Amino acid sequence: MDPQAYNTLILSDLHLGSDTSHAREATQLLKTTSFQRLILLGDIFADLNFARLTKDHWKFLGYIRKLSNPKRGTEVVWVEGNHDHGLANIMSHLVGVRVYQHYEWNYRGLRHIAIHGHQFDGFQVNSLRLSRLGTSLYLQLQKMDFKSKPIARMIDRLNTRWLRMSTKVSSGAIAFARHHEAERIFCGHTHEATHIEKDGICYYNAGGWVDSRLTYLTIDDTGVQIHDFDKHEYTERADHRDSGEKRGEADSAFADLTDESGLLEDVEYESVGR
Repeated sequence: MDPQAYNTLILSDLHLGSDTSHAREATQLLKTTSFQRLILLGDIFADLNFARLTKDHWKFLGYIRKLSNPKRGTEVVWVEGNHDHGLANIMSHLVGVRVYQHYEWNYRGLRHIAIHGHQFDGFQVNSLRLSRLGTSLYLQLQKMDFKSKPIARMIDRLNTRWLRMSTKVSSGAIAFARHHEAERIFCGHTHEATHIEKDGICYYNAGGWVDSRLTYLTIDDTGVQIHDFDKHEYTERADHRDSGEKRGEADSAFADLTDESGLLEDVEYESVGR
């Protein structure tokens, strides 16, 4: 693996609890990449039902907990998404990270903003109940779908194109960045990794981790890059056990995480970055 350390790595839309979540690959990426700041850009969970979490999902959360240890010197930021709504207090306790509605920071003289993007999607904002119903249906289809999940993946692509309206998200994000005098803005939500530049503002979407293309963003002195995980060079071998683990196997991972996390810690929830 290239020993280069990125200033920031951005990961979005992992949807833990979903049968198509690539949590194992995401954990592997974090373990084999060097970075100073990690931004979890929303929809890290599929919904509020923790019973859906597998052992791999808990392992991902456990590694986030380790990264958040101040001794490691890594800043971990969790930006709330529409599927994460209601989880902020729980996750602040469980994995020891601060949760933001949007996060702002400066790097190399440029203002950066990270926001999930559902705020710019009129369907999500105005039809929250219908959106949640769609999520429930999507998860049910995942259970009965074939091994390659063609139905669930097709619905996710349609949901992205017709309901999440990628162009609407990018346009709203650019307007939001302009209002906040930022040169770069980063979103998730659409599951489509992309880069658009307009009026001196750069919009980046981190993509997602539930389809065949797994993507993430990095920021360093050379700029912003969109990466595909299948091209990522890593030193650790993946654990290729059957991904259809029984949910009961997650019990010990959950117990280890909750014991380590210290649920009596103060909740840290912020609406803006710094």
